[in-house]
Amino acid sequence: MTNIIIAFSKRENAVNIRNIFVKAGLEVSAVCQTGAKVLQYAETWNEGIVVCPDRMQDMHYTQLREYLPGGFQILLLASARQWAEGLPDGVVGLSMPIKVYDLVNTVEMMQQSQERRRRKRRQRGRMRNEGDRQVIDQAKALLMERNHMSEDEAHRYVQKTSMESGNDMAETARMILTVMQE
Repeated sequence: MTNIIIAFSKRENAVNIRNIFVKAGLEVSAVCQTGAKVLQYAETWNEGIVVCPDRMQDMHYTQLREYLPGGFQILLLASARQWAEGLPDGVVGLSMPIKVYDLVNTVEMMQQSQERRRRKRRQRGRMRNEGDRQVIDQAKALLMERNHMSEDEAHRYVQKTSMESGNDMAETARMILTVMQE
């Protein structure tokens, strides 16, 4: 699920856009009035879409883009002259006046784009190099020998420890080897 944050200085504008999204079946994670509040929400999520005008109470959309984590995109709702010279990376523009159909389709397109990037990251994570595979196999072999585990049990142990510690499996395998070989 992609987190959608709607940020407008006038709360009624933000609520109207949220209602459009909800009617279209999109889930809105937050509605706020300042860029600072957007950044607060963005810290808790690593990706999402911020729907905002060119200027909020406390900052311009270019400042917001600069401070947002890399996994966030901005859907800028403003007159086309606001981005006549182009938009920064991670910003999609939708010119005013907005058609509901265009607004919903643009957000859905942005969500699909983020989902593709998410899948690519996962795939890249699955492709381990030969050295990492060898370290994982060594750790599993050591666990099988010393703790009388089956290969599946050893693999699950390395995997579970990896998830709990927040490290990748190769790093966890290195830690297991270091600790068990002392």
